[in-house]
Amino acid sequence: MSGIQILGLAAGTITSITFLPQVIKIWQTKSAKDLSLAMLGLLMLGVSMWLAYGILIMDAAIIYTNSMVLVMSFIMLFFKLKYK
Repeated sequence: MSGIQILGLAAGTITSITFLPQVIKIWQTKSAKDLSLAMLGLLMLGVSMWLAYGILIMDAAIIYTNSMVLVMSFIMLFFKLKYK
């Protein structure tokens, strides 16, 4: 694995975990009222497109990062719908 790949994966990991505190807070408080449904929808659309792009060019860092963000986005969407 090259240094460039390690850099990309490290950056992707940091970017992905930025959503973790929000997911944890929603889960702990059982409240997602301040979370914008429009923002989640746009985020999921953009991340899905980045994931498709990463798959098409076979870039592990892009695939990894956007897969993680998409999972976190789905969790937040689930909580948003569950804890209206």
